[in-house]
Amino acid sequence: MSSSSRETCKIETNGGITLDARIYKPAAGESEHPAGKLVVVLVHPYSVLGGFQGLMKGIARRLADRGFTSVTFDMRGVGKSTGRASLTGFAEVDDVVSVCNWASENLSARRIVLVGSSAGAPIAGSAVDKIEAVVGYVSLGYPFGLTASILFGRHHKAILQSPKPKLFVMGTRDGFTSVKQLENKLKTAAGRNQTHLIEGVSHFQMEGPDYDEQMANLIVEFISSL
Repeated sequence: MSSSSRETCKIETNGGITLDARIYKPAAGESEHPAGKLVVVLVHPYSVLGGFQGLMKGIARRLADRGFTSVTFDMRGVGKSTGRASLTGFAEVDDVVSVCNWASENLSARRIVLVGSSAGAPIAGSAVDKIEAVVGYVSLGYPFGLTASILFGRHHKAILQSPKPKLFVMGTRDGFTSVKQLENKLKTAAGRNQTHLIEGVSHFQMEGPDYDEQMANLIVEFISSL
């Protein structure tokens, strides 16, 4: 039984967009995690293909149960968030920056770990170095493959050049990115880069609720290494 709580709030971006967000908070007395005031911000999969914050709630709730305040939000044009989704995810980078800045001001987040799922990974990756409080980045199924690169290729450079610690989680049967493509991309990446491959799992399987527990475990493990 989850002892964490969930609150709903609205977050304004610099560009005047209003984002619908959920804050998952640890039970009273468990919020002062040894990691200090660290908040996890989760970025959902591709809006254009139906991605929304509900896909991240299982991971967010499990993180809150372990003492980490976690934030999910609908990017522009999704659910109750205003504005319009973009095809390449560049407009959405501002959404991520705005949510992280809001967390710093309203949740006393001294340190933030950014987690992006699927297309949320390149979008979050482009925001990492724009936010001082971000101390680490976790990608769940980054679409590095050739076809996905038509849409998201211009995001690659930002995260690969970031000196901040990174963890790339991927299924070995991803479909959008092969293990070889992931390895080749990370060969030139700056800073500390870890990979965690899940044997025999596809891209959309890993996004499903069956893997929420494992994703939360990997994120907690990564946080403890920071």
